[in-house]
Amino acid sequence: MTRLRTAIPGPKSLELQARRKGAVATGVGSTLPVYIESADDGLLVDVDGNQLIDLGSGIAVTNAGNPAPAVAEAVHAQIDRFSHTCFMITPYESYLEVCEALNELTPGEHEKRSVLFNSGAEAVENAVKIARHVTGRQAVVVFDHGYHGRTNLTMALTAKNMPYKHRFGPFAPEVYRVPGSYPLHDGLTGAEAAARAIAAIEKQVGADNTAALVIEPIQGEGGFVEPAEGFLPAIAQWCRDRGVLFVADEIQTGFCRTGSWFALDHEGVVPDLITTAKGIAGGLPLAAVTGRAEIMDAVHVGGLGGTYGGNPVACAAALGAIRTMRERDLNAAARRIEETVLGRLRAIAEKTDVIADIRGRGAMLAIEFTERTPDIAARVAKACHEQGVVVLTCGTYGNVIRLLPPLVIPDDLLAEGLDVLEGALLA
Repeated sequence: MTRLRTAIPGPKSLELQARRKGAVATGVGSTLPVYIESADDGLLVDVDGNQLIDLGSGIAVTNAGNPAPAVAEAVHAQIDRFSHTCFMITPYESYLEVCEALNELTPGEHEKRSVLFNSGAEAVENAVKIARHVTGRQAVVVFDHGYHGRTNLTMALTAKNMPYKHRFGPFAPEVYRVPGSYPLHDGLTGAEAAARAIAAIEKQVGADNTAALVIEPIQGEGGFVEPAEGFLPAIAQWCRDRGVLFVADEIQTGFCRTGSWFALDHEGVVPDLITTAKGIAGGLPLAAVTGRAEIMDAVHVGGLGGTYGGNPVACAAALGAIRTMRERDLNAAARRIEETVLGRLRAIAEKTDVIADIRGRGAMLAIEFTERTPDIAARVAKACHEQGVVVLTCGTYGNVIRLLPPLVIPDDLLAEGLDVLEGALLA
């Protein structure tokens, strides 16, 4: 590929990788050990001058660009004024503006409140705190193949042992896991899968003991699993009927990634609480819980917060990212990416017998392989990486390639990346 000047990784990246071994804990992994010096929409430029096509967006973070000009300008302007005060000590307007935007954009027309945090796991943990406080119940229900974070509580909520949970226990109690909807493997309609999940909850936990049901509308790390139509509305209705809070984890799916502001919009499902992060702030650490006003306001003063939550620089970045999403209509951009990528992938699937499923929505797309081992996905990813295309794997069995291109990626760059992926898949 003409975009590559050296082998991947190149000599300067290898030097930095050698330094890393003496400085960084081994437990922190990296998918591709190239060290990045700069970036542009859909391109990562490493220290050796190689241009890599980015089909990962830092795991669905740089939706609006890397950096989006509006994000960079907002960050520079804010850092020149002040970098931190702690909103709990002396507040600032940009925190209010981010909360107002979240209250407007998230599903539902009801009155809402928001609170800002640093990471997706922190947001999920606080959503559970809020649900337990408001309902007076303790049990939390999650789903097979779900991923919700790496803190102690969110490890308990996460389904996959290695690498996220292995030998890190004991985990937080009162977490119960039930089957969700995985159309490729269970063959159930949405209504049938929901009935199965509800029966398991009522039998194993009891609705009267359940504070919250936490669910990714499209599962991320678990394999980009899109539930059958009707599953999410049926689960949400059961929650409403039984006084269980429906908590949508939209950390990976939010902010135009699936072709709408949030994945729940696809079926008009309205959550009690929604957690957001990743794409919210153009690459800066920011997360949120947004929910019904009467639920959010039920927590006592001082019960929510954190030193860095809603940092003013991150808030400025979020406002720049959201402005970019509106002005460039990145929901439409995600839908165009879906049309392009799914067409290419389905054509490729007809040429090989190793692909079990092509699926996804917007710019959150996946290839699942027939083998329930990581071997094929790892080989395909390695081949792409060697040719300068960043793709990611996922899935409970590690047998899924996931594609998360920036929503602003130029058409020619996306096509070039797909050409490399096709070659790797057919090799």
